[in-house]
Amino acid sequence: MNPDTHLLYEYMNKLPYTVRMKTRLDAPVDTALLNEAAQETIARFPYFSVRVGLDVNQSYTLDHNDKPLAVLPERDERLVLGSDEVNGRLFAITYRNDCIWFNFAHALCGAYGALFWIKATLYLYLCKVYGPLDAPEDIRLPGTDIPSEELAYPDESTLPHDEPTSHYEGDCNLAMPRSLKYLFNPFVKDDNYYYQFEIPTKPFMDYVKKVDGTPNTVLTAMMFKMASRYFKEKKDTHLSGRIAADYRADLGASASYRDFVRFIHVRYEWSMKDDSIEELSKIGRRAIAEQKQPELGRERFFKINKVHRGIDEQLTLKKKKRFALSNSTFRSDPRDPWTVSYVGKVDWGGMEQHMRDVYTISDGDLMLEVNALKDHFDIAFQVFNKDERPLNLFCEVLDEEGIPYTVSERLTRYLPKIQLP
Repeated sequence: MNPDTHLLYEYMNKLPYTVRMKTRLDAPVDTALLNEAAQETIARFPYFSVRVGLDVNQSYTLDHNDKPLAVLPERDERLVLGSDEVNGRLFAITYRNDCIWFNFAHALCGAYGALFWIKATLYLYLCKVYGPLDAPEDIRLPGTDIPSEELAYPDESTLPHDEPTSHYEGDCNLAMPRSLKYLFNPFVKDDNYYYQFEIPTKPFMDYVKKVDGTPNTVLTAMMFKMASRYFKEKKDTHLSGRIAADYRADLGASASYRDFVRFIHVRYEWSMKDDSIEELSKIGRRAIAEQKQPELGRERFFKINKVHRGIDEQLTLKKKKRFALSNSTFRSDPRDPWTVSYVGKVDWGGMEQHMRDVYTISDGDLMLEVNALKDHFDIAFQVFNKDERPLNLFCEVLDEEGIPYTVSERLTRYLPKIQLP
């Protein structure tokens, strides 16, 4: 079976596993040129040019789809990927004023793979508007060959099966009440929210260097400070956060478009709530060093493949969905109240002079989706509900540390739904 189908079995209305990348440009969008760029670019990515089907074994398939990529006005409602409106595709582009949203289903790829498509589309569009621009080194433009490494899905039998030297031990039960109330309460709306933070690069990176940290470890430490003031301390509990980590290199698949992301878990004790960010950042660095073992990446890959085989063995679609949800690697991860996801500096080439900001919008509660342009960091502070206390407490930590920022009003994520057979 195509491994890109398996996350579709876990689809839920409130956890759709869809992603949006929002880019604000320096001028209103020329819709005709954007549509031209979109159609030319998507032809370079046949593995994204698909629609979901259902075979005789009650398994999802990804069938070739030659209909145009939908380029639509952004509306204040959730787009439905896979629907007739988007020509059955799991990818779509929306626009409003000077902003472009790239919408896609997480099943086919993560941020790494989606950026192949996003960067190529945006580059082609901006070249149509402004003329030739310097291209990023990793750009994958229409007409270029697709190397086998781009399509790679590792062969489990060729990988080492060495045991990791250690595993993370910890499960924060304080993470559950907020999530459960949102996910399983039928009276709670399925809209959720985010705030756009903009933090100037130089003062932030000067601070990161001063405390001997990284953007990931510093932001995770700041989220701990926020969480220690937001959650009520209870006996025999702790607080923990997780940092998204790409592990494709552990599999020998560094150029693959597919999603190979796991989490580094950082555990803090309540007694640390008054520690400095420098001390808390050291805990994050230690956790990264301990949990970046390639054996752990391969172990997760083997576990995912086992779940995939289990899904394929079920005889009905209903049973496949039930098995996928019961054995989900996402749901079996240790629970953490907050998440930080930062892919690192992205090479945008000459496009960046026309980009005002770029935000990633995804699932998750108390989650920071972090992007960096040359002169500022763009952080989407994501929450399930309208409670502004976590936001205000995070701002309080930034103020205490002397880090300048601006923050938007509350915005609705409008994560796309998916229509499945």
